[in-house]
Amino acid sequence: MKIDWKNKKVLILGFSLSGKAVAHYLSEKCQQVFITEAREQKPEDEKEIKELSELGVRIEFGGHSETFTSGVNIAIVSPSFPLDNELYIKLKNERVDIISEPDLAYLECDTPFISITGTNGKTTTTALVSHILSTQYNAPACGNIGQPPISLVNDNPDYFVCEMSSYQAEHSKYLQSKIACWTNFTPDHITWHKTLENYFNAKAKLFEVKDIEFSILNGADAELLKFSKSEKCNGKIYFFDKETDNSSYIKNNAIYFKCNGEEEKIIDLKDCSLVGHHNYQNIMCGVIIAKLVGITNDNLKSAIMSFKAPEHRLEKVRDYNGITFYNDSKATNPEASIVAIDSFNNQDVVLIAGGRDKLTDLKEFCESVKNHIKTVILIGEATERFEKNLVENGFSNIIKEGSMESAIDKSIELKPDTVLLSPACASFDMFTGYEQRGKVFKDYVLSKK
Repeated sequence: MKIDWKNKKVLILGFSLSGKAVAHYLSEKCQQVFITEAREQKPEDEKEIKELSELGVRIEFGGHSETFTSGVNIAIVSPSFPLDNELYIKLKNERVDIISEPDLAYLECDTPFISITGTNGKTTTTALVSHILSTQYNAPACGNIGQPPISLVNDNPDYFVCEMSSYQAEHSKYLQSKIACWTNFTPDHITWHKTLENYFNAKAKLFEVKDIEFSILNGADAELLKFSKSEKCNGKIYFFDKETDNSSYIKNNAIYFKCNGEEEKIIDLKDCSLVGHHNYQNIMCGVIIAKLVGITNDNLKSAIMSFKAPEHRLEKVRDYNGITFYNDSKATNPEASIVAIDSFNNQDVVLIAGGRDKLTDLKEFCESVKNHIKTVILIGEATERFEKNLVENGFSNIIKEGSMESAIDKSIELKPDTVLLSPACASFDMFTGYEQRGKVFKDYVLSKK
């Protein structure tokens, strides 16, 4: 459904990465493009404001004025824009067509979407799938991973390999994926979605569209197995980490693919560049997608072997004085940290955790720590609650530090085999985001002589 932009007033909700990309794209097609942003303007906004203003885009900060928000035909919403925001409700009541940025990209071109969602693992899976498909196609990684798909429309890629957050999925209205993948489901983002059911339903929207060709689900996830049997899950279903007729799975220390009764060995686990069962799940998912779009087995295997994990996701930083350091700063909830913690067996591991507490249940996190971690070093606002829960669950080898740097220094003094930064918390008490947290960790570790 191509949109006729003539005489349309477009309102972009939020001066975000995707919002700015939409403004750049539409400035060539539409004479009335407005961006409204609730926060105050920052000095670092000035360059982008100047560029967009020269293209005819009008921008306001510090609120949503009547001049900007009246007479709107189409609103394009930034991913984390709240559903209970007064402006959002006003536009809905006025029957304004509110769409997401991936919606816009889908409507503006014929490039098929491979949409990847999930609580954890979606960034690594998106990057891996793009890496694999790029052996034969123009298949850029985009979406929540960083680059908005709308900024790639004019490049005419063969596929969009698009990481879809629950926010983007919630706001999406028209997107029809060729392939949709759900890596796993655990509680997260409840503050924004209000309930766990709403969070689940937001992600499920990607699979409910009638024209989807393939739905790929984690066969080891009970909630997703249940969903696969519902009327809401459309397209031909493939499972990873579960041996069925259409699936990818581990057997005899290798990853296999099975379709229509025929089984193929793809790669030995020892040849995979990623480690840990959660990463093997990411690879299995990538194998299915690759086979569905016609990637040769030789290209598939070589791509898996050459792939490097995205930054801040169980990323090996260095070996120093017999200690291996891993940066898993992207683990902003206990479930993500459990995945990293469970990747280590029979080692002396120091875990650096803590930050801004999401107040999620810590019982499984504490069990994982007991089974795999020798020492926990806690930092940040969540220190007291994490310490209390760990002690109550039978783990007491805990050290409290006031900064990332002092936590690293203390971990080196302990001379473990491994130091793992996997915070299980948001970063905003001490850092601007998980990226800065990971960078501070890496820079300090790399500075050691």
